[in-house]
Amino acid sequence: MEDFTGKIVVITGAASGLGRATAMAFATRGAALVLGDINAIPLEAFAADLSAEGHLATACPIDLSIRSDCRQLIEHAVERFGGVDVLCNIAGLLSPGRVETYAEDRWDKLMAVNLSAPFWLSQAAIPYLLERRGNIVNIASTSGLKGQAYTVPYSASKAALIQLTRSMAMEFMNKPIRINAVAPGGMLTGMGGGLDAFPPDADPELLKRYMPTRPMPQPDLIADLIVYLASDRAANIHGTCICSDGGATAG
Repeated sequence: MEDFTGKIVVITGAASGLGRATAMAFATRGAALVLGDINAIPLEAFAADLSAEGHLATACPIDLSIRSDCRQLIEHAVERFGGVDVLCNIAGLLSPGRVETYAEDRWDKLMAVNLSAPFWLSQAAIPYLLERRGNIVNIASTSGLKGQAYTVPYSASKAALIQLTRSMAMEFMNKPIRINAVAPGGMLTGMGGGLDAFPPDADPELLKRYMPTRPMPQPDLIADLIVYLASDRAANIHGTCICSDGGATAG
């Protein structure tokens, strides 16, 4: 098992789903956790539970659509624990809808959380990551690798996040930092609300094109991959996007 004793890990979207599973995975490996999420009550309860179990954890409720909140999360990590070793950009919005009726405020919010926030968080964290030879793990999606009806803004944001990952990796190719992404397919989390979140008149044949063939995994499986990418065992992995999708993008 990877050892993160003495390492400071910042995780967004930590109150539920994949973010929570990732926090648990790092906690069991000795990391000090800085947990960010817009849902303050469950976030603070989770951090308190982790602390009661003997883990180092602090909650920082934030709205990732606000640039200053992104910086606040990193500043909280530095003030509380003295730096940042790993930044996990996990928080995201799905928000399906039809292109012709998609509202401007929904587009702006989704892009702010899914794409702008990882950039601003990375910008704020990189000076500390360089000091500690740390790394960034961005959570993209297989939606960013293929076309999908009714998730155009989400797919566009995740495709851009994959390219952000690759381009940032190139810019820091000669620096002591690693930047990677994970592209999950479907997971057994509450994100998106299942098929009920799609337009009621959505074409089922179009939806079938990206429904998984194999059973969807628990988020713990994706969390383990994130932990691996953040560990020294992945020291030679930089600038890539690894799929964990049960073969959904294989053909």
